[in-house]
Amino acid sequence: MALYLLFESASGYALFQAQGLDEIGQNTEAVRNSVADLNRFGKVVQLTAFQPFESAVDGLKQCNSVSEGLMTDELRSFLELNLPKVKEGKKSKFTLGVAEPKLGSHISETTNITCQSGEFVLEVLRGVKLHFDKFIKDLKPGDLEKAQLGLAHSYSRAKVKFNVNRVDNMVIQAIFLLDTLDKDINSFSMRVREWYSWHFPELVKIVNDNYLYARVAKLIEDKSKLSEEHIPALTEILGDEDKAKEIVEAGKASMGQDLTPVDLINVQLFAQRVMDLAEYRKNLYDYLVTKMNDIAPNLASLIGEVVGARLISHAGSLTNLAKCPSSTLQILGAEKALFRALKTRGNTPKYGLIFHSSFIGRASAKNKGRMARYLANKCSIASRIDCFAERGTTVFGEKLREQVEERLEFYDNGVAPQKNIDVMKSAIESTQSKDVEMEEAQPNEASTKKSKKKKSKTEDTPAPATTNGDASADAKSEKKKEKRKMEQEQDQEKEKTNRVNGDVAMQDGTAKKKKKKSKDEGAATETKKKKKSQE
Repeated sequence: MALYLLFESASGYALFQAQGLDEIGQNTEAVRNSVADLNRFGKVVQLTAFQPFESAVDGLKQCNSVSEGLMTDELRSFLELNLPKVKEGKKSKFTLGVAEPKLGSHISETTNITCQSGEFVLEVLRGVKLHFDKFIKDLKPGDLEKAQLGLAHSYSRAKVKFNVNRVDNMVIQAIFLLDTLDKDINSFSMRVREWYSWHFPELVKIVNDNYLYARVAKLIEDKSKLSEEHIPALTEILGDEDKAKEIVEAGKASMGQDLTPVDLINVQLFAQRVMDLAEYRKNLYDYLVTKMNDIAPNLASLIGEVVGARLISHAGSLTNLAKCPSSTLQILGAEKALFRALKTRGNTPKYGLIFHSSFIGRASAKNKGRMARYLANKCSIASRIDCFAERGTTVFGEKLREQVEERLEFYDNGVAPQKNIDVMKSAIESTQSKDVEMEEAQPNEASTKKSKKKKSKTEDTPAPATTNGDASADAKSEKKKEKRKMEQEQDQEKEKTNRVNGDVAMQDGTAKKKKKKSKDEGAATETKKKKKSQE
């Protein structure tokens, strides 16, 4: 049976025919040794057809289809033209060697051509790739490398390029940075507390919050300088005047040691650094909330921005999270406990990252597992809607959240929740109504813009001031009457001028005729006189 080889190069499709394979034998080691020698390999493998790509865009299209295992119309026509014809209902008398198994299965399904892909075919195609520039005579040195480089850049650019507003990589980086900032701020604030406690140990018991402690330490500086003048500033930071007075009193009777000015400066600088980190953490949290509302609005409205971002980062991307079943999403983040339980044959974990949701904390101890399973189901639905929906809406997330709330009431009080079908129907109807409102709002905006333009034009022309609506209507009617009168008067004047012009023309014509007649009569009398004088 004859063997043909399909090679997808950066410049086009090439079809090779392998002959005399029985002499070499289908041993991969023997083929590997014979591939390096062009003389031996050229006798076995020969080029039958080559079809270059029309442009770089066409090459990118063909490369994308081959990577996805799909046969394009150009490839099908190329194979049908250059391969022996296969009758319907019969197997082909040849095989086609393909590097991609998915592409081979698609070709065999559509064209009834038996395809082959294995180690032997890959080794032969490796030899074709090695000596490809020798088979194509028209190729100049360096053309193939340029085509490969350009196609590689365009292919990778197209794979990375998608909607900028829905890039979930930013959410993954933001949640990682948020977690590290929490750890760093906590450790740094503890260091500020320990450092400043040598100078003012009583402040730790009065102020518990780390951020407020750093601000107070930055404000006080030296405890010996504390006085009642600092009470308004301390109340502004703490929000409690009693605590401010307590700090002032504790500073007067403090047991801490005195610090040198250089040590106090270092403490103040470090406290300022902790304050800056805490403020940056707040800004980063706001950024994360906005990005989650853009990328996964339904998941954020269902389970919260931070927990949703942690699920996306742990899964790798929003598409990976959407592909996960609800059972996997339920224990996402508890893989160690799961495998430990499987190894020791113990109880498997009921929840992973999803445990940080408020719903599971509100559920009773016996219903936590059931609540986690139900919440994971709704989270998988919300992630799939966010991933594959064209427009981002929070309607489905809000409806799913209502379902989870109803499920909590059902577990606690036995109140029957709504059916999922009814909830989804209401969500779809609400989204459709919103779309209709958006479509209606667009032409209204256009009409308002036109009316504004007309108003601006009318405002430019002077108009009489009116006080009431009736007065304005009367003014408009009077204007119309005046215009009509003006038009009638103009028409009458035109008619008069036309008549006058006509009379003048008639008079001129008669005067000219009279002049001509008088001239003719004068000429006739002169001729008569001449005749008489001659006689």
